[in-house]
Amino acid sequence: MLTDVEAKLRKGNKLLFSRDSVCLQELIGLMMLQKHRTLVLWAFDCAQLPLERLESKYPKEQRPRAAVEECRAWAEAHIKMMPAKRAILEAHAAAKEIDDPAAAALCHAVGHAGATVHVETHALGLVFYELTAIVLENRNNYDAAVLDKIKYYHDRLLYWQEHTDGSNRTWAPFLLDDSRPNKEKLLAKKRRQFIE
Repeated sequence: MLTDVEAKLRKGNKLLFSRDSVCLQELIGLMMLQKHRTLVLWAFDCAQLPLERLESKYPKEQRPRAAVEECRAWAEAHIKMMPAKRAILEAHAAAKEIDDPAAAALCHAVGHAGATVHVETHALGLVFYELTAIVLENRNNYDAAVLDKIKYYHDRLLYWQEHTDGSNRTWAPFLLDDSRPNKEKLLAKKRRQFIE
């Protein structure tokens, strides 16, 4: 199930997972069924563990946490997009400054989690980069850790699927528009048409 990851690792790829990764197909299918705000809540939830791992290694690096906080404020209509976008870009800049590939991947993961407020397709960025960090941290024995994390993502998504609308959250108006199609689903349709 992870042979594609092993091949990318041998080639020295920086990102070891993609939309074509066999191990992610069930999760991606579930993501395509979700409302935008469900994926936002899921991304904020799932960003907490990579943030904690990152901050335990680099306690002075606060740009990824700032990105999540700014994006949460954007999702709740407390700020406009530009301050959140700047914070996301700063989280990605932190990744480029850290000389630790696993920690850099965690910075990117958190940046994508925040960017999920902008568009659903960023939610998978969290997955791709955090799983890459897990592989890099467990090079010789990563299978179980990766598969456990994918199950965790799936379980948390099922939780938020059931609990998104029952919360008393304030939402930015664009996140309340359920008539907009899921962008991950649209992307999958385009990719299939390109292949055919």
